[in-house]
Amino acid sequence: MAKELSEGSSKNIAPLSRYESQKRRDWNTFGQYLKNQRPPVPLSLCNCNHVLEFLRYLDQFGKTKVHLHGCAFFGQPDPPAPCTCPLRQAWGSLDALIGRLRAAYEENGGSPENNPFGNGAIRLYLREVKECQAKARGIPYKKKKKRKLNNPSKAIGAAASDQHKNLMQAS
Repeated sequence: MAKELSEGSSKNIAPLSRYESQKRRDWNTFGQYLKNQRPPVPLSLCNCNHVLEFLRYLDQFGKTKVHLHGCAFFGQPDPPAPCTCPLRQAWGSLDALIGRLRAAYEENGGSPENNPFGNGAIRLYLREVKECQAKARGIPYKKKKKRKLNNPSKAIGAAASDQHKNLMQAS
């Protein structure tokens, strides 16, 4: 990969968006993490196991209390007192991080087919973190159910009719 962990061009005139700045910062942090491994891991040899290790490494900097099974507050969304359970990275933060790193990988010359951030093991890990944190807080994450349509053509007609009504009211 030619642009391995590059800082980007200084020719850019427009300031980076918040998302682009965060993506660059995350990409540089991951690159530094790989360089600090013994032995250092070149990005071209990075795989999903390195990504999983990175996510676990980040837990030490987390701010989300995740109650353990033996904790008296396990399953309570608002515990009444402090406890000694560990702080972890919140699922939503990890999910957003992986999204940014997945995009940055491809922007820096990585192929989508070999993107370690898009690997199924990463999606499985994120799902497990999400479920574990939800149980620990007593807040269930429910899957959004797909609406079943008895007559799809009728639903399409109704949607078009609603759009027409909205347009007529607006004018």
